[in-house]
Amino acid sequence: MEQALPSEAAVTTRTRRILIADDEPHIGRIIQLRLEDRPYEVIIVKDGRAALEFLEKNEPIDLVLLDIMMPYLSGLDVLAALKQLPHRGGTPAIILTARGVETDRDRAISLGAVDFFTKPFSLNKLRARIDEIFA
Repeated sequence: MEQALPSEAAVTTRTRRILIADDEPHIGRIIQLRLEDRPYEVIIVKDGRAALEFLEKNEPIDLVLLDIMMPYLSGLDVLAALKQLPHRGGTPAIILTARGVETDRDRAISLGAVDFFTKPFSLNKLRARIDEIFA
């Protein structure tokens, strides 16, 4: 007897968790609204120290979006620390910044960022890149 394949609606996709660290609350909220219509859960923190504290926990995080200029620790500082955490070394990170300085881009890529977006950026391009990372 042949077994019926589950319908597409019955197949569940694992929800991916994305941490956004940005000291501008409206930026995080706009990204959150754009992403949560996908199987993404978004957690927002307001500074680099809060981001690192969250990343040091064992909570599952599948992607990190980091602003460069934040209080306490910069996004680049958080990225460097992220890559040193044994349980987070393979976690992809995207840098989001108002500073379109080439040295920042180069440093972010050398620290392991998978992409670098300069504000203002296209939310559609960001979402497409995130979809690509999880494909």
